[in-house]
Amino acid sequence: MVKIAFGNYNDSVSAASIKAYLAEFIATLLFVFAGVGSVISYNKLTTDAALDPAGLVAVAVAHAFALFVGVSMAANISGGHLNPAVTFGLAVGGNITILTGFFYWIAQLLGSTIACLLLKFVTGGLAVPTHGVAAGLTGFEGVVMEIVITFALVYTVYATAADPKNGSLGTIAPIAIGFIVGANILAAGPFSGGSMNPARSFGPAVVSGDFSQNWIYWVGPLIGGGLAGLIYGDVFIGSHDPLPVSEDYA
Repeated sequence: MVKIAFGNYNDSVSAASIKAYLAEFIATLLFVFAGVGSVISYNKLTTDAALDPAGLVAVAVAHAFALFVGVSMAANISGGHLNPAVTFGLAVGGNITILTGFFYWIAQLLGSTIACLLLKFVTGGLAVPTHGVAAGLTGFEGVVMEIVITFALVYTVYATAADPKNGSLGTIAPIAIGFIVGANILAAGPFSGGSMNPARSFGPAVVSGDFSQNWIYWVGPLIGGGLAGLIYGDVFIGSHDPLPVSEDYA
């Protein structure tokens, strides 16, 4: 049975943990800068406010590439979460303590917010787009969409990076994680925005001052990530011991 551990404060403020938080901050900042920046660039280059198919593909590819790089650069230090929903899903599966995960959240949210502030500055004050459900859809429908696609993301993280039976998969895990994010944006982008990541939605909301639908991108991803951690941890990892805190998932 999966066990959730609160953790020890001294472990969560150790030198290795602080390095992990810094790695999460930097990697999340760079990921959000590229992801949100791709949307701003698209809006700059077109007069059509609606995202056309080519624009959707470009944004999905930008997010996939940026996440692949972000996960790769942080994997050996923090595990390369870059996402509070991933951190929460791994906590449900016993791969990270709740206390350490809380500090991960702070680093991820700060990284996203700083990235969006930088984008606002370097683009001459252009609007930072926020996530929101498409016209005609309800908030509940958006939540369900985010649950499904975030489940797919965190399940992929478990299957490629957090399952102790896999050993080291090298670059396969970051590639697979980037691919599932790109594919999910293609599927969900026109409907829920395809966030899968509370931090990715939080930074733009802070900088734009628009939190009207931000709750969707906390409720949906956290439920989806938690379910993935619960199911993969119980069914497929089963009796295997969780990864030690001092290794990949500090």
